Amino acid sequence: MDSNLLNFNGYLEVEKELSQNTIESYNRDLRQFHVYLKENEIFDFANVNKTLIITYLMSLQKSGKSVSTISRNIASLRSFYQFLLNEGIVNKDPTINLQSPKQEKKLPSILTPKEVEILLEQPNLDCAKGIRDKAMLELLYASGIRVSELITLNVNDINLHMDYIISSKDTPNERIIPIGKMAVNFLGIYIEKYRMGLVKDCEEKSLFVNYHGKRLTRQGFWKIVRGYTKQAKINKNITPHTLRHSFAAHLLQNGADIKSVQEMLGHADISTTQVYTLITKNKIKEVYKKAHPRA
Repeated sequence: MDSNLLNFNGYLEVEKELSQNTIESYNRDLRQFHVYLKENEIFDFANVNKTLIITYLMSLQKSGKSVSTISRNIASLRSFYQFLLNEGIVNKDPTINLQSPKQEKKLPSILTPKEVEILLEQPNLDCAKGIRDKAMLELLYASGIRVSELITLNVNDINLHMDYIISSKDTPNERIIPIGKMAVNFLGIYIEKYRMGLVKDCEEKSLFVNYHGKRLTRQGFWKIVRGYTKQAKINKNITPHTLRHSFAAHLLQNGADIKSVQEMLGHADISTTQVYTLITKNKIKEVYKKAHPRA
């Protein structure tokens, strides 16, 4: 049985080219399943049926495992048995038609407009780093782009005269996004007065650079946000993605249509964008309960 697990591991790494984190997750799930089989005196993966797998999943549920963990275990087992079937080690897949438990939609964490204002006021505007950070935060909230899109922006992706940026340029997800006057203002100050002081190579195209004059990394931006969150004393778990969530929720709360928000966020499926309408609905309920005398 152990050799099958080793062979599966090689299959995931070489043929499927999965990330090391995903492979480790699959291995962890399958080792746990292997232990369960031994405890039930089953020593051949071919002797496993759907009933046994369901019983195993129920044991995970009883032990307090989350819905997402159980769903991941199902995915691990399904991939493993597909591998065994293709290799001729088993003649049937016991995971066929096995349904993953429905996961409750977690509403993304957002900031209130006041909290956004407080966070965006944190950079020190008397130095190049502070102006750069202010421009980045204003742009992130003004456009709703992902952090990966923010750090890959080049100077020529910004059009300050027409108030828009081109995000994910030359990719299938390329889109033109309008930006507001605050973002335009601080981007202009950063580009015209401070960026060249940070850049070491005049050929550098990156919009946002670090102290070494190179393109800012995702990790670098995370540290920046973490520092300003601590400085702002906002009692929420704020990540760079929180500003993207807040951008979408605030637009919808103020009457923007969901299709436009979907296009600005770059969501392929509108159902991904619809989660922000749930936040809006919850906000309306809160207002009603606080304001209506018979709520």
